Amino acid sequence: MSNPAFETVQLDLNIEKTIAYVILNRPEVHNAFNDIMIKELTQIFQKIDSDVGVRVVVLQGAGKSFCAGADLNWMKRVKDYSYVDNLKESMELAVMFDTMYSLTKPTIAKVQGNAIGGGTGLVAVCDMAIAASDARFSFSEVKLGLIPACISPYVIKKCGEGKVRELFLSGERIAAEKAMSAGLVNIVVPPGELDSAVDDLVIKLLSSGPEAIKKCKELITKLPTLNHDEVKKYTAEVIAHMRMSEEAQEGMNAFLEKRKPHWNK
Repeated sequence: MSNPAFETVQLDLNIEKTIAYVILNRPEVHNAFNDIMIKELTQIFQKIDSDVGVRVVVLQGAGKSFCAGADLNWMKRVKDYSYVDNLKESMELAVMFDTMYSLTKPTIAKVQGNAIGGGTGLVAVCDMAIAASDARFSFSEVKLGLIPACISPYVIKKCGEGKVRELFLSGERIAAEKAMSAGLVNIVVPPGELDSAVDDLVIKLLSSGPEAIKKCKELITKLPTLNHDEVKKYTAEVIAHMRMSEEAQEGMNAFLEKRKPHWNK
């Protein structure tokens, strides 16, 4: 995949290390998203998903903040839209979150500064999140008479209904440590250690089989939709297929021969 130019998002590809850095690039408005960013993020994640050269994705914000949620100028336009126009833009937002959540590659949210409203939703759709200790999070929609609708499926899956009731209804701005205790964030580090913490996690992910990671994400998504008997059949079948795969054969041989598999050189 080439490294195209976008208006609101910067895509940096480290081909040698097979990492894609997706950078929200509107620092002058704390990376608040608008209709253009929604379209560009959808397009970028669709491209990344089909690029076999990318194995890990890091989502981050330029400047002081991760993402301040919806852009004020965009909100001024949206509030005067008809129901049909509102539905169209809301569907585009829902598609963006689903595209990011459904990515077959592992995703890491690297959070500095504020992640507010939909910005917190961007954290929730990533597989893992590492936050600076001074980062702040909030589902602030209720303060505007709105609700965090499009992000709700992913936040509820990640944090659980009980905690989400507190966060959604209060609109409280919470510290990184509380976000971690809620399950929204995996690791909290001092601001000066954010880069190295993300790099360490990337290395761990690159040491795992890329097809195995893809199948793990599929497993996590599919299992809750199956009944008890279907779970037994599905899990038995998927591991049987994986054992016979070229990647698993290489991984098992490498383990037995006390060497690194070819994907972890």
